[in-house]
Amino acid sequence: MFLKVEPLKRGSGFDFVDHVKGGTIPTQFIPAVEKGVRQVLEAGPLGGFPLHDVRVIVYDGKHHDVDSKEVAFIAAGKRAFMDAISKARPIILEPIVNIEITAPEANMGDIAGDISSKRGQLSGTDALAPGTLVIKGQVPLSELNNFQARLKSVTAGQGSYAIEFARYDPVPPNIQKDLVAQHAKTAHAEEQ
Repeated sequence: MFLKVEPLKRGSGFDFVDHVKGGTIPTQFIPAVEKGVRQVLEAGPLGGFPLHDVRVIVYDGKHHDVDSKEVAFIAAGKRAFMDAISKARPIILEPIVNIEITAPEANMGDIAGDISSKRGQLSGTDALAPGTLVIKGQVPLSELNNFQARLKSVTAGQGSYAIEFARYDPVPPNIQKDLVAQHAKTAHAEEQ
């Protein structure tokens, strides 16, 4: 089974294209190849996260007149797609959120330091009332685990925050490597 993968514009979804010539794969087995590819898309070939915005082109393969079965083409589609994806060097995207933190002015340094240490970027502050500031910025959603507890601790319970989805950005390479390794370890443990 030979597949080619191409990235699509973000939000485009999935496109499966049959470019098989000369009947090297009988047409009745092409849906089975697509089914195998879709299973990998959903399970996530990289870090266990679903794959989006990709075109998969099946262009060649082989079959056996007697032994060819749908299940074999599903498995072949999976293997070929995993191979093609590994060669394509995919990236994991993570959600980035806009954050607005309302807190006492005296705590701004601690809060700014916390956000910066979590790969966040501050974009500015506004005075809400004397002694109270609204701190604005963007931060990866994954970095906000336990943020409410940290904010409560720093501000003695006087701080609050609100978030809103902004966009998806690539995960830094070192974090992506850790996510992939963690997923491989988990998948290996589940197989045993």
